[in-house]
Amino acid sequence: MATRSKAYRAAAEKIDRDELYTPLQAVRLAKETSPTKYDATVEVAFRLGVDPRKADQMVRGTVNLPHGTGKTARVLVFANGEKAEQARAAGADIVGGDELIEKVAAGFTDFDSAVATPDLMGKVGRLGKVLGPRGLMPNPKTGTVTMDVAKAVEDIKGGKIEFRVDKHANLHFIIGKVSFDEKALVENYAAAIEEVLRLKPSSSKGRYITKATLSTTMGPGIPLDQSKVSKLLEDDAA
Repeated sequence: MATRSKAYRAAAEKIDRDELYTPLQAVRLAKETSPTKYDATVEVAFRLGVDPRKADQMVRGTVNLPHGTGKTARVLVFANGEKAEQARAAGADIVGGDELIEKVAAGFTDFDSAVATPDLMGKVGRLGKVLGPRGLMPNPKTGTVTMDVAKAVEDIKGGKIEFRVDKHANLHFIIGKVSFDEKALVENYAAAIEEVLRLKPSSSKGRYITKATLSTTMGPGIPLDQSKVSKLLEDDAA
């Protein structure tokens, strides 16, 4: 097993593994203990009490983070003609029709989100082996199969992110950078957990969010009190 860095160990020593931190406490601790010299990413992981193998317990959706992720997403749009022009005008990074579909089929995945017009989904749907495992397949439920490609691009560029529970019932969200102020990180966290709670499957019994952890790139996990879902910006002592 690889030896943890000195910076990681020093950060881990400041975290009480037996305590569940409020989101505000966790954000403060993450900013204080980030072991990297660069502007690290801040991520939240939720363990859900669902069985992803059951279709009626699949949790997936989108959320608009009020302060974005700190990263400008590269957006690919499958569209032709006027819709292609609208996508480019809205800031899409890669736009095209049949030739772009062939390029992606050959393995091109240098983008973070994909949008498609409905008329091309017959062909785009065949890209499942490339796009599916990476969570990049356009989907009407997430607003990425649409005639309003401009709005889809603007939403993604503005901080809209997609999420989907993995086979181990985990959800991962990037909620910003260490350079974000505490308020921005907590408000992004609030948006994420609110949407996850809203999407609780009716067939899920028992505890829904069984574990929550906040961490920074290369940093230790900070246990979160996932039951705290309101008044998240109140002082710890409040």
